[in-house]
Parts: sequence; C-alpha cells; structure tokens
Amino acid sequence: MKLSKIRRADPFFERETARYENPLPSREYIVQVLEQAAVPMSADELVQALDIQPHERDYFVRRLGAMEREAQLMRNRRDAYIIPDKADLVAGRVEGHPDGFGFVIVGDDKTPPGAKAERKDIFLSAQEMRSVLHGDRVLVRISGTDRRGRPEGKVVEVTERANTRLIARVVEEHGVQFCIAENRRIRQQIVLAAPEKGKRALKAAAGAVVEVELIEQPTRYTPPIGRLVEVLGNYGDSGMEIEIALRKHDMPHEFSSKVLAATKRLPDEVREKDCAGRVDLRDLELVTIDGETAKDFDDAVYCEKQGRGFRLVVAIADVSHYVKPGTALDAEAFERGNSVYFPRRVIPMLPEKLSNGLCSLNPQVDRLCMVCDMDVSAAGVIQRYRFYAAVMNSKARLTYTEVAAALYDKDADTRKRLKPLLPRLEALDAVFRVFGKARAKRGAIDFETVETQMLFNDAGKIERIVPYARNDAHRLIEECMLAANVCASRFLEESGQETLYRVHEGPSEDRLQKLRAFLGEFGFQLGGGDKPHAKDYAALLECIGDRPDRQLLQTVMLRSLRQAIYSPDNVGHFGLAYEAYTHFTSPIRRYPDLLVHRAIKAALAKKRYEPGDWSDIGLHCSTTERRADEASRDVTNWLKCYFMQDRVGEEFEGSVSAVVPFGLFVALDDVFIEGLVHISDLGADYFHYDEGKHRLVGERSGRIYRLADRVRIQVVRVDLDNTRIDFRLAGGAERDFGRVPQQAKLMPKPGPTGAASRRRVESDASARGAKPVSPAKAKSVAPDVTAPAPRTEQPTRTAKPKGSKAAAPKPAAKKTAKSATKKTTGKKSAVSKAPAKKPSAAKKSGSRTPKSAVPKRRVRE
Repeated sequence: MKLSKIRRADPFFERETARYENPLPSREYIVQVLEQAAVPMSADELVQALDIQPHERDYFVRRLGAMEREAQLMRNRRDAYIIPDKADLVAGRVEGHPDGFGFVIVGDDKTPPGAKAERKDIFLSAQEMRSVLHGDRVLVRISGTDRRGRPEGKVVEVTERANTRLIARVVEEHGVQFCIAENRRIRQQIVLAAPEKGKRALKAAAGAVVEVELIEQPTRYTPPIGRLVEVLGNYGDSGMEIEIALRKHDMPHEFSSKVLAATKRLPDEVREKDCAGRVDLRDLELVTIDGETAKDFDDAVYCEKQGRGFRLVVAIADVSHYVKPGTALDAEAFERGNSVYFPRRVIPMLPEKLSNGLCSLNPQVDRLCMVCDMDVSAAGVIQRYRFYAAVMNSKARLTYTEVAAALYDKDADTRKRLKPLLPRLEALDAVFRVFGKARAKRGAIDFETVETQMLFNDAGKIERIVPYARNDAHRLIEECMLAANVCASRFLEESGQETLYRVHEGPSEDRLQKLRAFLGEFGFQLGGGDKPHAKDYAALLECIGDRPDRQLLQTVMLRSLRQAIYSPDNVGHFGLAYEAYTHFTSPIRRYPDLLVHRAIKAALAKKRYEPGDWSDIGLHCSTTERRADEASRDVTNWLKCYFMQDRVGEEFEGSVSAVVPFGLFVALDDVFIEGLVHISDLGADYFHYDEGKHRLVGERSGRIYRLADRVRIQVVRVDLDNTRIDFRLAGGAERDFGRVPQQAKLMPKPGPTGAASRRRVESDASARGAKPVSPAKAKSVAPDVTAPAPRTEQPTRTAKPKGSKAAAPKPAAKKTAKSATKKTTGKKSAVSKAPAKKPSAAKKSGSRTPKSAVPKRRVRE
C-alpha cells in the first residue's frame, strides 16, 4: 500500500516499516502531532491529521488505547486525547508500603532494576492509596509536599491495573469472612463475593491460604471485591511457603499444554542426523564438575598442557538446537527468564525432558554442545579461541568435593578411583592457577562472605543452618566459565553481532562520595579519582588486610557498587574488571545465555540474529532475575522465622549487618539469621541516623551503634505472618547508659519566672494553705545530686572480642515495637522509653580479635 507524505513524515517510519507489514504512525509521531496542535484532539481528529485509512482505523484506535494504558496519552472529560505532561500530570507505578501509605515511582519503564529515576518519587497518603493497589500504573497531580519535604500527589487516573489475582489468607470476624493479601504492600481487605450462579462454592476455613480473583478493583469509597479461585491449604503445610511465593510474585510454574506437546515431540536421545556438520568430541575426556545435588549439567571441561601453555575446552549444552525462536518452548522460556532455586525445589526454565535429559551433559551419553576452544598462555592470557558446534560424550559426573579431595587433600582412595582422569584434572588445576594470577593482575574484586546451607528434617522444615564451604574446585570451574564468557563477548563484538551483555557499572558519584568520606575516618583512601577501577578496590582491600574492622570496611565498599543487569549497551563489568562480558555458560537455566548461543551461531554463519528490541529483552531478563531473587528470599525468610519461633528468649551473638533510621539489623553468628533491634530498644536517648557513616548516634549519651559492631541479643518475638524477627540487646547495666540511678533524687523544677505565672501559683498555694517557694530559694535548697556521666564511645573505638559478652539492658516486659520491613534512608531520630534500672559496673571495651577465616566469595557471574 502506497502511503502519503504525511505518513512518510513519521521520524520512525523506517522502524515501523521493518516491524510491521502495514505500519501505523509511531507512538512518537502521534505525540509529536498532538504537541504541534497544542490543543486536545479527538480520535476522529487524529485519524484525519495522520491520514489513517478506513481499514486501519480499528488498529489505530487500539494503538491509542495502548498508549493510554501506558500513560503516554490520556483522555479528558470531552473524550479528547491530551499529553499528560501538558496537563501537569505525572505518570508512574504505585509502590505500596506495609503501613498503608505509598509512593508513585516516577521514570521510564525501561529504567533497569536497581537504577534510580531522575525525578523524585511522589508520596501518596493512606487516603489516596484506598483506590489503588501495589503495582498499578497511575497519573497523579502534585498537590504539595509532605512533612519530610517530599512531593505529595493525588491520584487522577488509574491507567493500568496490575493485580487480577492475589494470594491471600482467609480471616473471619464475627462470622464474616474476608481476605488479607500475602503481599504486605497491599493493605486493603478483600471482600469475598458469592460464587457465580450455577457454580459450586469453594469453602475455606479461617487461616487458609487461598487464591482470589479480583472482580472489582478498589475505589476511593469501596474495598476490592474478590472471588475464591483455589484453596491452597493451611499456612503451616510443608511446601506452602513456596506455593505462596510463586503466586505472590506471579511466577509461571506450570507448563502449558502447547509446551508439553512440543516437548513430547522431541527425541529421547541424540540422533545421528543431529550430529551432521558438528565437530566430533566424543573421544575427548570432557567431564562435568558440579554440586552433589545438581541434576542439570550445563557445562563440561577439558584441559591439556600445550607447550608452555594450555588448551582449555569448555563445552556448553546446545539448548538452541532444540528451543527454536518463535516456538511455544521459546515463548515459555522467555516468560520465565531463568530457573528459580528454592530450598528443596526448583522451578525450571525448560521442561524436565530438556533440562535434566536431552540438554543436560549427563555421563556416558552423546549430547550436542557449543564449544569454546581456547589456547591459554603460561601467564593466563587467552591467545586464541574459536567457537564451534560439536557432539560430546561426558566421561564422568564429578563433584566439587571429590575433585578437591583428589587434587588438594591428596586423598588416596579418591585419587585411585579417579586415576584415569587425574592428568586432565591436574591440568585444569594448573590453568586455574595461571588464571588466578591474571585475575590479580587485572584487579578483579574478591570480597569475603559466608554462604550458608539449610538442612531440613522429614517434615520439610529447617533442622539447622550451616556454613557452606567453597573449595578450590568451585573456583576452578568459575575461572573456566569466566574465560568462556569473555571469549563469547569478544567474538560477538568483533563480529558486529548485537547481543545482551552482562553489565556492571562502577559506583555512582553520590555513592562514591559517601564511600570516600567514610573511608577517610579510618585513614584510608580509594584511588582512581572520579572514576575508580576495580583494581583500586582490590588494592584497598589488600591495604586493609586483617584489621579487626575489615568486615565493616568491606561491607561498606560492597554496598557502594551497583547491581549487574543485562543490556545491549556494553559498558563493561566493573567487579570482574572486564571490558566486555556476557553470559554463555548456562543456557539450561538462563534465557540470556540461550540468546547468546543463537547470536554466536548466526555470527558463525555470517548472518544476523535479531530477536526484537534488545533493550526490552534485557530489561525483561533483568526483571525476571530480580523476581526470582525476591521469591527465593521470601521463602528463605519464612523458613528462618519458622526455625526461630521455638527460640524466643534465647540469647545469641552477632554483628550489625545494617543500620537504618528505625534500628539495627543483626546477623547472628551460629544460626546465620537476621533480625531487627528496634531503635526503641537501644537505650533511653534520642538516636540520630547518620547515613554516610552507617551508624546511629545517641544525642545525649553519645552512644554509637555502627555497621559490623559486635552485639549480644535476645530473641523477643517471631512474626510468621510478616516474616519478621525482633531482637533486643541482651546483657547488664553497661547498656543502661543515660538513665537516672534509682537512688538519685530528681532536681526540683524551678518556680515560675513570669509575673502572671507567679501570681497564679501563689494564688493556688494560698488556696491550699501552703507557702510558695520563690525561684531563688528553690534553687538554693536544691540537693546537689548529679547522675554519673554516661559512657561515650568515639567513632574510632575498638570493639569487643567476638567471644565476650557485651553488657546490655534487660528492660521490663513491654509490648515489643513493631518491626519495620523496609531499610530506608534519611535522617530520623526516635526516643526510647525504658524503666530506670540500678546501675552496675560496666565492662571495659577491649580490642577485637581477628575474625576466623572465612572462604572468599568472588564477584562471579
């Protein structure tokens, strides 16, 4: 169809023509026409202005509707389209708060997760939140500022509803049932409607976990109305926490009939015709090295000495051979984005026939793979590499534990059992050592953290939590995977093929300033000027050494960095100190890796691979990754709460893991669980939050609580409903600073000084028959009683040894302050009220003993 000059004037005409057979005016062009008109325009006027043909009208109106849902346009009362910005309206997404208020998060939907929008978020009062739910998209008008100086808004229009189904718990009061959403950011009660006519009513007892379909969204005057769709079970049932998390985060967890049908049509084993055109590596001694519980094996490795250097082969499962673009399998994999790992359960990205069977590099069976074949120098430099499709046959399924036993522990039995493979394993260890030297020279960051593992009983609940020791076998495989990922990014960059990079930007200017100010208090400086390199961080960690406050400094450095995301714009990977980095090695469990495989195949064939808008795909994959992390965290937190509910009243030692305006989060040593010491339990004082120095400071006492401080706490409350654990400081009188001793008498309040006040007091005293005391006399007869000076700790104080008991108050039983759920920032103060207590001798602070060695956890991708 020949288009008019008006249509061809679209600045994005070529893009729309490439995307659609019958292109419509682009969204940008529609907005441009409205801006040029400078007045609201009806649909008919837009149709005429943009030369829309009669057969195109329905599709054009649909585009207008989509733009309206995404707040690019809105309609006024005359049903004419206007641009929200012209009407002083702000578009954004609602983020609810458990306390009932909320915010409108302002910014483009393409803002990567973890990145901040340029404009300030807009506060919504609890009254404004009545008509919206967490996640809804709205247009708001700024109506003023709240008491903290933030812009406050009023909801003008809800452009898109985010919640159609919710996971909730049934509550019954006075014989009336309603539901409370499991997502605590949704505070409205959901009224239960009668079942549809002719359908059987679902019955749910009070306390049951249910799935509710919303048939009426909330308004300013009415709550949301829902209908029971499914009764999941009781809250304490084994595995219920996972079922709740899956539905709460709207995660796909059941494969559709189309996907299952497509999977069924796939062969059970590799066919001979599938091997055509592939390099035959079936005689190469490739092995997989994974954890004991792993079932899907993405990668296999092989290494041999080659002169002074090495030949390293990394073979990755060729998922792209079976999951083709545009198929039901591909659409499902894209929707999921990645596999999700819960304790004792995995939600795979691909059906089990693929993830654990046809694509998994199981031992002694033929499998298709994509190979990165590298020549590595004795200095750990990759001199040459090539990618090719191959067929392989894994010679063994090894675990990290047995490889470490054979290579590093020199266990005789293990070495005897693995004798045929020992030359290959020793070569892998040798190339790992040279990669380690190159890593140190490159300046990649190594932070020390402790990973944990949950051990479960037969009922599916935590029996205990233990530290998970990572050995050199883990690091060996990590270095091989990093090398293959770097080669993939180089190959695609040199080929000019667009792809998704794993991007990790350096610290923002604001975070960098705060980090430098904090380090300055300890006499340290971070090199690199305004744009430090990873090697500057690594050099600083080396300077810190084994200082007692190493954990504090390392934590602050780690929190200054940003989150890694997927993006087609290559800005390098700061933490790993790579100029280009992508994910190639896990296509069974990560969709970006599958895209990289397709891009490599296209580049090898001298073709282009274009799956769509790479930026949108990167945003989607980053979002599904965050979604999986949040769901896993929800499940883990619930299990930890369940584990701690029988330990209320017990005391533990730990370290301050976060300082927030409302208190301290403390990570316990022996059980690896985190809870909150509310600011009201810190002592009788006003505590002020110092964000830059990560501490709370007592206004009167000068008492300081800082990140990484050692404390002893008592568990006072476990809230399973809200997955919160509340602590209070344990110990004796040392924490009772700033309190008036019981034997001391309070200073009498001076009499009134104003003439009118004195006359009123004297009149009242005369009426009672008492003689008033003059202010001067009251002062002269006042007892000279002064409370002992409070103990003050300076910011550079030394902390207590890890094993020592820090003295802390045991306040009288009282209602525990409600824990806050969100670690916010900003300066706040709060007063805590505690009963007076008889003082006792305070223990002197000693120097902190160095922490026991913990395994290094690298910034690995």
